[in-house]
Amino acid sequence: MAPQYAPSQRSRLPPLLLFLQIGLIVIYAFYTETESHLKVDGITFRNFYPEFQDVNVMVILGFGFLCTFLVRYGFSGSGFNLLVAVIATQWGIILNGIESWYYRGKIRIDLRSLVVAEMCAASALISVGAMLGKTNPVQLVLIALLEVSGFVLNEWLLQTLLRVRPLNSIMMLHIFGAFFGLMLTWILHRNGAKERFEKDKFDSKTALFSMLGTVFLWMFWPSFNSVLVADRTPGRKLGAVFSTYLALAVSAVTAAAVSVLSSPKGKLNLIQMQSCILAGGVAVGVSMSVALQPWEAMTIGFIAAVVSTLGFRYLKIHMQLAFLCHDTCAVLSTHGLPGLLGWLAQLFLQIRDCDDHTVAIRFAVFHISAILITITISLSMGIITGLLLKWNFWRPPQDQKCFDDQAFWEFPHLAVRK
Repeated sequence: MAPQYAPSQRSRLPPLLLFLQIGLIVIYAFYTETESHLKVDGITFRNFYPEFQDVNVMVILGFGFLCTFLVRYGFSGSGFNLLVAVIATQWGIILNGIESWYYRGKIRIDLRSLVVAEMCAASALISVGAMLGKTNPVQLVLIALLEVSGFVLNEWLLQTLLRVRPLNSIMMLHIFGAFFGLMLTWILHRNGAKERFEKDKFDSKTALFSMLGTVFLWMFWPSFNSVLVADRTPGRKLGAVFSTYLALAVSAVTAAAVSVLSSPKGKLNLIQMQSCILAGGVAVGVSMSVALQPWEAMTIGFIAAVVSTLGFRYLKIHMQLAFLCHDTCAVLSTHGLPGLLGWLAQLFLQIRDCDDHTVAIRFAVFHISAILITITISLSMGIITGLLLKWNFWRPPQDQKCFDDQAFWEFPHLAVRK
């Protein structure tokens, strides 16, 4: 039987990337302006730039190395992560600046808008994690563009219709990205997923590189959660850093314990650990506006780690068998479930601290409406994106070429020399 080669992307990827990048350059040339003020909203460049660097490290290095755990997909995991991140960030700046363009005729660009755009890119990277190894770079670029568009639309609806605070609407990125990715895996389900993909596995070397990405994410997550917190209230930003660190610390300890308890052999699972020790940061980020006490953040981190670890162990395989959702990076357990837990904690803590029952009921209605809108838009955009990507015009990789770098990258040492 003749060998099955992966389809060439020469006629798809270069035209798409060049057309897209040239178009973005034109938009930036005519419709953007760089903020020239040294101090905006009480934040100086010198104070804000280190936090921007932390977020940038998380998006590029953290998520990039995190996606290298597959034994034959390290090149693609890190390389495509960078490609998706930079395209999604450029697109996110434009979409987030549409309101400024409408009123001022220009899209204002400053460090804050860049950080917000990178957070939108992080939501796209979460969705890509669910499809890791089963798509080509053309499809990943389309996922990034459509996912960021849906997420910005969700932000606008929450802030316009429900008057949700910008920080709270942005922190919905975990829930939005997870459910968007799950819908993609359902629409783009492959027959090869019924039986485990041959190359969907890890070894000690790739797991170590992936753990390095987890360490980057763990270290810089306090900056990710606190970077957009207004520092007008004394200690508010510092409190967000403390809460995030404590939640991450508790989730790391708890994930280790639950990983051993849920293992048939009573041993730690590195891939399970690296996904679940971040659950506390996800959950407390969604509930950060009300989780003000250290013990509250620690409790949220504890429950998030338990839910995430058990979800990774048992829910991932059941999602594949029952719902035909092959979630490569277990984004449901890492981001979806902890995000929903953080939303529930925010609802509970806000109602607990409210003395007026009428105000509490109104808050609950608006809070539930916010999550329903977010999930509805994420699932709807996931369906639209999945149906678009199902078109064979994009030349998706065959089942036997999934999770394989050789489908997209050159390997000179494999060339036949005469």
